[in-house]
Amino acid sequence: MNAPQSDEAIRERLYAIIAKQAKIDPALLKPEATLKDLGIASLEAIELIFDIEEDFDITFPDEHANFDTDTVQSLIDAVRTALQAKSGGSEATA
Repeated sequence: MNAPQSDEAIRERLYAIIAKQAKIDPALLKPEATLKDLGIASLEAIELIFDIEEDFDITFPDEHANFDTDTVQSLIDAVRTALQAKSGGSEATA
């Protein structure tokens, strides 16, 4: 059984995936940036979501993503929520 991932570990992995998709340095990513701000178009954003789901072995609800307004932080939160649901949902994070 895998130990719960820290927010820091989730953020680092997510930043790497987003940076690769946006073709930018991960150091330039900020939690408040939207995918649109990062120059990720809607089709690229769909591919990004698939990459995130595959990397973390999770599935996002279809209604989750709004690529114009969702921030990098909202993706971190969504990954954390999906990981918690996958592990049984009984674990709380600090």
